[in-house]
Amino acid sequence: MGKRLFRRKFLGHILEELDIEQHKLDRSLNAFDLTILGVGAIIGVGIFVLTGAASAKYAGPGVILSFVIAGAACAFAGLCYAELASSIPVAGSAYNYAYATMGELIAWIIGWDLILEYIVAAIAVSIGWSGYFVHILAALGIQVPVWCSAAPGTVEGAIINLPAMVIVLLLTVILVVGIKESARFTSLMVLVKMVTIMVFILVGASHVNPDNWHPFLPFGLKGVVAGAAIVFFAYIGFDAISTTAEETRNPQRNMPIGILLSLAICSLLYIVVAAILTGMVPYTELNTPAPVAHALTLAGFRWGSALVSAGAVAGITSVLMVMLMGQPRIFFAMSRDGLLWPWVSKVHPRFRTPYVSQILTGGVVAGFAGFIDIGTAAELCNIGTLFAFAMVCGGVVVLRRTHPELRRSFRCPMVPLIPLLGVFSCVWLMLSLPKITWIRFVCWLLAGLTIYFYYGIKHSRMAGGQAETDRRG
Repeated sequence: MGKRLFRRKFLGHILEELDIEQHKLDRSLNAFDLTILGVGAIIGVGIFVLTGAASAKYAGPGVILSFVIAGAACAFAGLCYAELASSIPVAGSAYNYAYATMGELIAWIIGWDLILEYIVAAIAVSIGWSGYFVHILAALGIQVPVWCSAAPGTVEGAIINLPAMVIVLLLTVILVVGIKESARFTSLMVLVKMVTIMVFILVGASHVNPDNWHPFLPFGLKGVVAGAAIVFFAYIGFDAISTTAEETRNPQRNMPIGILLSLAICSLLYIVVAAILTGMVPYTELNTPAPVAHALTLAGFRWGSALVSAGAVAGITSVLMVMLMGQPRIFFAMSRDGLLWPWVSKVHPRFRTPYVSQILTGGVVAGFAGFIDIGTAAELCNIGTLFAFAMVCGGVVVLRRTHPELRRSFRCPMVPLIPLLGVFSCVWLMLSLPKITWIRFVCWLLAGLTIYFYYGIKHSRMAGGQAETDRRG
């Protein structure tokens, strides 16, 4: 009974935090900023790399349907995120939603899971950025030595991936300076990659050969589903919008707009690009690191490789920016509730950003990015995200029953059908992932539970511990 009463009071408690000076963030983002952040987070490695690999190895031209399936799963989750973000407009994303609906232990698991998602995704994206950046320099006649441009074991003679480390540290500095400045930087990067994508669509549409779409399902329906599990990585990022709720003006209105509009824009672009790409080039030839540039080159547009590489660098930069921005705000929310140490939630007195957790995140990501390969980094991304999405969808159903009086500026339609479809589709895709991914995921959760039972459970707000003392202080 005590824990149930606590959860009923929790919504009021977390909203009180918005008025406490030491935990107050700068509200400067509008719906346009959030949409740009969402597009910046979503479009990147997926559209420039995964489309070709998923087509060649799993789905053939049916990769178009793979994007539809993955997009549908994200749409279900997006509708649930939009309702919860408009109802609980605080930093922390799915972590706070789980805390309000399912209690502290589940909230800790979700928060720890989100830490994995954002850190691992940022590591993988920074390594991908390094590869494109080195490729552009080589095209300009500048050869970066192998020893400082790749992780040990990936290329003979490689010692450290310095470009990946440098870009992470540079973006960390920008994020510490301020959220609005970060949004402006991301807007510029989004503009560059959107221009690149539109050029590809306009040029590629006139070079589509319908014969390349036959057979449409060379690997059958099973291949399409397997492809959906792979290209799901392309959609990771839209949930990062909800981590900026405390830095958004009128979040009850602007959060749902940003989440749903960015997801709709990116889904449409993915489907169109996949259709044109598989129409320009036989799917068997698309298993390359740069399938979009490859398709333009085969079509006779040799300038296409340089253009797409530049757009890819811009696109991946914006994705990395949003990944690095979302992770510290999870740390921030968990620390504020006493589940992590109080110094983690310190806000910079001038910039009003969670600078301690931001610097910590940047340091960890940069350190790993310099010494591991992109495959190892990317393996854990999908399972962590799908797990978080499933919990958010379930949280909507729980919150409708436990807090029917809660003001909801946006309401997910057809509850409980839509949330249950979200849970089903996410679990379905999780079950298609390799066994080793599940083993690593379970090991990560066990490590998190160790921290929770050693520190968090004793100092949490529910236990009346450190969080309450910090909040009053």
